[in-house]
Amino acid sequence: MTSLLFVYNADSGLFNTLTDIAHKVFSPSTYSCNLCALTHTPFGMKSAWKAFLATLPMPLEFLHANELRQRHRNIDTPLPSIFQREGDRLTLWLPAEVINRCRTLEELQALITAKLSPP
Repeated sequence: MTSLLFVYNADSGLFNTLTDIAHKVFSPSTYSCNLCALTHTPFGMKSAWKAFLATLPMPLEFLHANELRQRHRNIDTPLPSIFQREGDRLTLWLPAEVINRCRTLEELQALITAKLSPP
């Protein structure tokens, strides 16, 4: 079964989470994960993003950068990125440069919707 794998340009863990929250609050313009910045507040997932994800027609997975490196050592792609997963195979689906051009959550959602629409 095909799924989408969203990979944040941030590491997991309590210390990293607290550091990310502080970074988002005190210096949001220099935060390194635009996927996080667009889809989360400093305290959790935006409700509009959560509602959008519920409309997507396939299973979704979410990983942090360190989790991707642990599970898929051969992947060396700039993050944040979205991959399509088929079994154990990952294919880059939405690269970092495209995600990083988004300035609003609505822009990101429109990109994902357009990419999922049949040609």
